[in-house]
Amino acid sequence: MTKLRAETNHFGHDVSAAVPDAVDGVLDLAEPLQRIWERAAVHLAVRSNDAHTLYAVGLAQAFLAAYPEADADVVLPAIMLHDVGWSAVPPDEVLAAIAPGGGRPDLVLLHEREGARLAAGILADVGWDEDRSDRILAIIDGHDSRREALSLEDAIVKDADKTWRLSPHGLDTVMDWFGLDRAAALRLCASRVHDHLFTDAARHVARAFSALESVTMWPERSRLQA
Repeated sequence: MTKLRAETNHFGHDVSAAVPDAVDGVLDLAEPLQRIWERAAVHLAVRSNDAHTLYAVGLAQAFLAAYPEADADVVLPAIMLHDVGWSAVPPDEVLAAIAPGGGRPDLVLLHEREGARLAAGILADVGWDEDRSDRILAIIDGHDSRREALSLEDAIVKDADKTWRLSPHGLDTVMDWFGLDRAAALRLCASRVHDHLFTDAARHVARAFSALESVTMWPERSRLQA
């Protein structure tokens, strides 16, 4: 569980007045994306896809800062809607579709096709630009199975989706998906992320995630918690 409130104040004085209200890199979910989220969330309550999606949106926003030429109005709706199609796959078959050492490519393709179909309705419902909607749907329909990126926007979506696996939440999730300890989950996710990214921004973030998680498992770090 992520700590959201302090358990104590070792300094003993209130410093809250020195904390700025807004800082570059600290993100909010913009109102247009909130409207998409309200419609998408019902389709994302499968195997932690709802939380995964929000973290992936945050990563995509960070990557967009490195690529101002990319169209955020394509990238952000695409990453928010990329996994809505898993709602069309029986819940007990979702993990079989992505399991290491196996997998069900037919189910991966099904979730992409259904995701594009569901996303089309959501985008129309919120009145998203039609040209951008067409680009968004093309990204969703192939975001896992397509090996190449159609555009910079597609590359950012693919990278945000994959890089999440190495985040603390990603590793927590993968551990419980497959009954792995944290070290094994890190090795599995690193093997499926580092050599499969398109942007330098994602490569740097993924390496940083892996480095921090590696330190967590160093015996020197473990002994500090004993």
